[in-house]
Amino acid sequence: MTPIFRFEPGTTPLLVSAPHAGTHIPESLAELMSPQALEVPDTDWHIDRLYDFARELGAGMLVATHSRYVVDLNRDPQGKSLYPGADNTEVCPTSRFDKAPVYRDGKAPDAAETARRVERYWRPYHDVLDAELRRLRQQHGIALLFDAHSILSRVPRFFEGRLPDLNLGTGGGASADPALIGLLAGVVRGAEGLTHAVDGRFKGGHITRHFGRPAESVHAVQLEMAQCIYMDEAPPWTYREDLAGRIRPVLRRLLDTMLAWAGSRN
Repeated sequence: MTPIFRFEPGTTPLLVSAPHAGTHIPESLAELMSPQALEVPDTDWHIDRLYDFARELGAGMLVATHSRYVVDLNRDPQGKSLYPGADNTEVCPTSRFDKAPVYRDGKAPDAAETARRVERYWRPYHDVLDAELRRLRQQHGIALLFDAHSILSRVPRFFEGRLPDLNLGTGGGASADPALIGLLAGVVRGAEGLTHAVDGRFKGGHITRHFGRPAESVHAVQLEMAQCIYMDEAPPWTYREDLAGRIRPVLRRLLDTMLAWAGSRN
């Protein structure tokens, strides 16, 4: 049986989460899904490889193994919309980003099946997030969460035109200390040759907004990247070292900045 996630605790106050990195779909669910869904195109491809340096920095890593089509770990389990008034996918998505169906006719999950998947797949990931952030805060006096994401640079369903390369989300400034947000915004703003946005189209998903509690010394941010800056945006979704080699130093500066800021508070 494929584990729901891979978790490696770190030695610093920083935890990197990758809730959409997984591609696995259990056979019992794959039988219900359309051929289009089994291609899992909406995966945050290669995120664990892109951030593999995080372990050198002493950061913990929590990486999902199951596809977001099984359950979306970055959605509210009760179905609360992340972006009211905009097109949103569900905690158990019924359509791909291009609106192709995830399920064969009549096979979409009902409320009971959705609740079962939340308990089976969603809850364990969030339990680890919660427990680890509590441990980090207890051990270090502060906990830092970096939620790592990527998406196709063009998804008309969600945004017009091309997405900026680096999209920093902080729940509109609510999920982390303003000083930390300012430092991280400076990093993305200073990334040569790359475009950026702070709390633009992507303001942080459920994980960032739920766990980011700066008043309780837990600071969370999300980075949504345009996939074209490190990979081919078409099957077989090839990782491009020639491109990734330029972006990885920027990602490292973001994590280094978080750790340096936390250290300066001691």
